[in-house]
Amino acid sequence: MSLVTIPLLISLAISALYLLVVPFLGPHLNEIMTEYDRMNKTTTPPLPPELVNTVLWTSFFFLVILILWLYNTYRALLLGKSWGRVSAIVIAVFSLLNFPIGTILGVLMLVGLFDREVTSYTSR
Repeated sequence: MSLVTIPLLISLAISALYLLVVPFLGPHLNEIMTEYDRMNKTTTPPLPPELVNTVLWTSFFFLVILILWLYNTYRALLLGKSWGRVSAIVIAVFSLLNFPIGTILGVLMLVGLFDREVTSYTSR
């Protein structure tokens, strides 16, 4: 079970750190985009302040939803709920796309989720 719950807790902690950083990105968002353009040899016009606020608030709300989803999945797995296992599989598959740390966490979760003991524990 620890192959599932520990990666979930790590994902939860990383998402919480992102949530703490998002409000402070406002003044730096255009600088980040300029650096991205320089690296990719493209040009993007700077974002107006209203759009920066919209982007940051949207990111904030998506992170809150992600944190709630991770926490509820963690609790459901600890209680042995079958929907918690299904939700954790979905989280693990999405984590595979977040290279390199998310990929490692996703693989660990998938290995743990298809373990016989975890499958029987969550089939209640």
